[in-house]
Amino acid sequence: MIAARQEEPSPAAPNMTIPAGYTDRRPPLVLHVLYRFDTGGLENGVVNLINRLPRDRFRHAVLAIDRVEPRFAARLERDDVALHALHKPPGHALALYPRIWRLMRRLRPAIVHSRNLAALEAQVPAWLARVPVRIHGEHGRDVEDLDGNDRRLQRVRRLYSGFVQRHVTVSQDLQRYLVDRVGIRAARVQSICNGVDTDRFHPATTQQPEPIAGCPFDPSRHWLVGTVGRMQVVKNQTLLVQAFLRALSLQPALRQQLRLVLVGDGPLRAQAQALLDAAGAADLAWLPGERRDVPELLRGLHLYALPSLAEGISNTVLEAMASGLPVLATAVGGNVELTQPGITGELVPSGDIEAMAQALLRLHGDAARTQAMRLQARTLALQRYSLDAMVSAYADLYDRQLGRAAAVAV
Repeated sequence: MIAARQEEPSPAAPNMTIPAGYTDRRPPLVLHVLYRFDTGGLENGVVNLINRLPRDRFRHAVLAIDRVEPRFAARLERDDVALHALHKPPGHALALYPRIWRLMRRLRPAIVHSRNLAALEAQVPAWLARVPVRIHGEHGRDVEDLDGNDRRLQRVRRLYSGFVQRHVTVSQDLQRYLVDRVGIRAARVQSICNGVDTDRFHPATTQQPEPIAGCPFDPSRHWLVGTVGRMQVVKNQTLLVQAFLRALSLQPALRQQLRLVLVGDGPLRAQAQALLDAAGAADLAWLPGERRDVPELLRGLHLYALPSLAEGISNTVLEAMASGLPVLATAVGGNVELTQPGITGELVPSGDIEAMAQALLRLHGDAARTQAMRLQARTLALQRYSLDAMVSAYADLYDRQLGRAAAVAV
């Protein structure tokens, strides 16, 4: 266990549903299970949910199958969230079932909410521990199954679905996958889109992007295209580097103005740097590694790019939209749901260097069009993807499932 932040017992909130047989009269405990509690869109969504759900309605604990990163956990604003890490070795989690079962029997969560395939196994000990409500969320494609066609992974999800009462996806694409390919009944699956903090992520105060701390480029003289995220294979930042270099080869004069910003760390960082070095373009790009000032970084860009091979619903795209940025993304997963071509940005085929380079040139060359996209992106983020709407949807889901558990137990 990484940490246990203790809280004083408190009476149940008025009108709060508590399953029959659940003797703890405090607000129901939600145990969030995920593979690793570290920097990432999924993990950031869990933090936002914990921070925003009413304290008098839900308590929270986090179980990481692998580990908890203390710097990331510091984003939790509540002081009553217990953090647990199992440090799982490679292979099946069957050997961990007794530990997970004992933990759940001790914590007595009213809800276990696991996320993605790597945490799905925790639903078995949750069932054995008689947890009243068992929810599983799908937040994105597996790197070894980008198109969702792997029948083995479909069978695994189908097998474990018997221990899950409700499935939640962050995109309609993933919802269709669970119903059409995995074979889970549509009535047991719903979609709740990620939300974005539109107060924290907001446009620059003027039409011109703001200077970024530590960045060698000046947004008043340079045109900055950037991306933020873990530099791993599924995010495919090297495609953006290749498209950037291709755009420069098509219009060499742009070397005076076009600049690339790649924020994040991971195995692709060295590959991206090597591509830039080989092309003699290292001085035209900035790779600062992981940064904590993402809102300020986004306000310093002219265009946000997401070259990923697969996505659920990208938090960084939502953050870019809320920051008033047009988005150039690959047409995969939830990107298609978020990005409206010609209105809030552009979509290009996944893996297509030439298409991304051409779209980059079009967006750079049409200032009036990109300015209109900036306004539309911000408006759409405010209207459809607010963080409050996401939190409200999860609160409603938890309440409904607790109500059903209470009714069944009577």
